[in-house]
This record gives sequence, C-alpha cells and structure tokens, in this order.
Amino acid sequence: MAYTITMIPGDGIGPEISEAMRRVVDSTGVQIDWEIQEAGADVMDKYGTPLPDQVIESVQRNKVAIKGPITTPVGTGFRSVNVALRKALDLYANLRPAYSLKGVKSRYEDIDLVIVRENTEDLYAGIEFEQGSDEAIELIEFIKERGGKLRFEDAGISIKPISVSGSERIVRFAYEYARREGRKKVTAVHKANIMKYSDGLFLRVANEVGEDYPDIETEDRIVDNMCMQLVQKPELYDVLACPNLYGDILSDLCSGLIGGLGMAPGANIGEEHAVFEPVHGSAPKYAGLNKVNPTALILTSVLMLKHIGEREAADKVFNATRDVIAEGKNVTYDLGGTAGTSGIADAIIDKIQS
Repeated sequence: MAYTITMIPGDGIGPEISEAMRRVVDSTGVQIDWEIQEAGADVMDKYGTPLPDQVIESVQRNKVAIKGPITTPVGTGFRSVNVALRKALDLYANLRPAYSLKGVKSRYEDIDLVIVRENTEDLYAGIEFEQGSDEAIELIEFIKERGGKLRFEDAGISIKPISVSGSERIVRFAYEYARREGRKKVTAVHKANIMKYSDGLFLRVANEVGEDYPDIETEDRIVDNMCMQLVQKPELYDVLACPNLYGDILSDLCSGLIGGLGMAPGANIGEEHAVFEPVHGSAPKYAGLNKVNPTALILTSVLMLKHIGEREAADKVFNATRDVIAEGKNVTYDLGGTAGTSGIADAIIDKIQS
C-alpha cells in the first residue's frame, strides 16, 4: 500500500534531520509519497507568515504529517507554529514517550514512561491580554467588580480554560493508549489543591473516566510532587495524563531522565489528523553543519509508522536505531561518536537492510 504523507522540514536543523528521517523510513520498503511543505521562520519573507495556508491544507488532505522543529521567537514575534497547527487541526492529544536506550548517557536506567498531554486548552490556549491594553484594563475592572483583586494592576493576563469535554477526551485517550499498549497505570497530574475550578475539574473528570477502565490502575499526583517523584522513583509511574502546561514541563523532565531532548519523540493526534514531531527545538546555530543527532525525529517516525498500521516497519526502524546507538560506533558527538547527521542515518539504514 502506498501512502501520501505531508513532510514539513521546518527551519534550523529541521531540513537535515528530516532528510535523515526520510531516508531511514524509505529504507524499510514502505511506499510513501512525501509531500513537502514549507513552514517556519525561513519562509516569513516569502509568504508573510510562518504557517502558510497550503501547509494546513496539505495535512487536512493527507491526514498524516511529520515535521522537523520550527523556531518560535521568545517574548516577541509570531506565535508558535506548533501550537497553531495543533489548534487548526484539533490535534488534542500530545503523545510523548520517554524510554532508556543503551549507549545514551543518563543518570537513570530502564526508564519507560509516556506523557499524554492535552494540547488545546490551559494557559497555552493563547487567550492573552497585553499589559496596559484596553482589554487588560477592562478585564481587571471586571475582576474587581466581581470581588476579585490583583496584587498589582500593571499586569499582563492569560486565561486558563479547562473544560469537561477537553479533559474527558484527553484522559480517555490516555486510558485507551494504556490498554492498547499493555500498560498498567494512568496517573492524572494536576494542581487541584490550589486551582479548584480548572485543575479541580480536570481531576474530577479524570477520576470519572478512570471508572470505565477497571483493568487499569488509576491514581493522581499534584504536579510539583510529581516532579519530585519522577526524579526519585520514576519506576513507579507508567502513563501520565496531563493538562497542557504540566504535560509540556513534565515531558522535558522525562526527556532529561533518558539523556536529553535529542532522544525524545512526539506525536500530536486528533480525531482525523496526526502530526508527528520531536520534542526538541530548531537549534539554528547548528543548521547545515551535518552535526546534530536526528534520533528524536527518527524515533518519531516509529510512532508515525505505527499510526498508519506499518508496525513491522516501525519495529525495524526502532530496533536498528537502538542497535546502532548501543554499539556506539556510528553515532553523533552527543552520543560519544564522530558520525554526522547523515552518518548515523546511514548506519541505521544498513541495519534495517542487513
């Protein structure tokens, strides 16, 4: 069977690691027509936007996309392309596995965790009011009229929406994933002791959904305690169901447990569409140097291949990547080797085809 899949190389190191990933996936024999689409900082002058309409249209048409990292300016400039894609396509579930691989330096061994992060609500919903704007002043006045009080009124304001519908579908996704993958426990992560009407709602819904899955253990943890628990005894945890912000933070923490963001795959999944992307950023200072580690994006392609039903090919890519890293010969500098981006891809391809 042939597939048409949108490929968004991104910017910074994105194009070269995307090419490495494409060659690895093609070596499995799965027939994929890669529909290349441009997005990111590098296309601002060309299109006037980092996310041209044709990118979204391509994903809507093909249903599946894989993308390299895209730069997001800090503090100013355009909003995150990643967030815009998730909102436009309603990619409500962000799946971020974190597992140890032999040959990767880390303080931990045998990590095997999965973050299931809600993708469309919470503080990342993008409902913000700039300090000093008419809208912010009006909102502050509204809060005061309702008996609330800000410690300082020269504030920028972000709104944190968490709904029953959004919470129910992400928690159910976590349980369905756990059941499908043979996992034993789902932990809901929250700050319901303080934010009783938003995180409290998330926790209540999580507990209700958990009752539908008696075969899977259900528990919850306050987010700050969860951070400590993951550092002290990560072996106690399995699948973590999180609101948007906490899921983002915890996925980076879990990436640290396995050796860094360079080893962390990710997926954004909705009812109709899926966009697969690594957790790490675009590292523009390394662009074009054939130096960076493409492993996170290659492991991301494993998630993509499973999603389209090509599990045998997914296993080939995973096993070959695992074996190349364990051998430690043809790996990039961060893994203790001297191979470049293309070199480690070549080694993985050799394993797949041997």
